[in-house]
Amino acid sequence: MSQLNSNEVEQNVSDLDVTLERDGFCRTIINELSGLLQEMIGLEEAEGFISVVGQNIGAAINNEYKEKLKVDQLTSEQVADVLLDLKTRIHGKFYLVSQDQDKIVFGNTQCPFEDKVLNRPSLCMMTSNVFGTITAENNGYAKVVLDETIASGCDKCMVTVFLNNTDACQDSEGREYFKDE
Repeated sequence: MSQLNSNEVEQNVSDLDVTLERDGFCRTIINELSGLLQEMIGLEEAEGFISVVGQNIGAAINNEYKEKLKVDQLTSEQVADVLLDLKTRIHGKFYLVSQDQDKIVFGNTQCPFEDKVLNRPSLCMMTSNVFGTITAENNGYAKVVLDETIASGCDKCMVTVFLNNTDACQDSEGREYFKDE
């Protein structure tokens, strides 16, 4: 076995085709943490922990968009635009399916967590809580229904954000959010 000096070893190692980079590394950490939570304390409790993180992130994102738009409150149209924009910025492929006075429906063909979301439905609480927090803080109320998710094996996500507590809203299973007074 030959001895290499440290410059030769460093050069050889850095030339390797290793797929390690920051974004993938961070997604892997989140995948492993959410998987560990799901295994150790169960899906419902894991969703609870991730929900708190999503709520905090949602509040910060909401404040930044309002500051940049120079408004105290977003309209429902601006809320839809903000939710689409933030998902685009983090490499999701969300799109607007429909919007009316009672609800906003989004589709999505690529999760920001990419393949790291598979079998990690607790990570969907990030979308639910970010969407719910931003909507409720500007609208007073929101209910987010994750109709389909990539995490659960669907080929796309379908997310409904109810703006009003209507009969259709009451008939749908999801999480409710209220403005933080």
